[in-house]
Amino acid sequence: MNEETVWNRLREIFRDVFGDEDIEIGPDTVADDILEWDSLTNIQLLVAIEKAFKGVKFNTGEVANLKNVGEMVRVVLDKSAD
Repeated sequence: MNEETVWNRLREIFRDVFGDEDIEIGPDTVADDILEWDSLTNIQLLVAIEKAFKGVKFNTGEVANLKNVGEMVRVVLDKSAD
């Protein structure tokens, strides 16, 4: 799986979870950039990502250390390469 594929799928997931077809994400996107992104939607995002990317399971430490969407992409790429 390549980085472009991950970004495209994540964009779809974000749009679905937040119910906003116009939402845009980038490497530096953080929760503060999206008004509706709170702890509940964060869980929904993580569950949706785990379902969309087979073999990707986040552990608590990884979730706590994610600083932005770019890091989320990196984790997905690392885990999907296993």
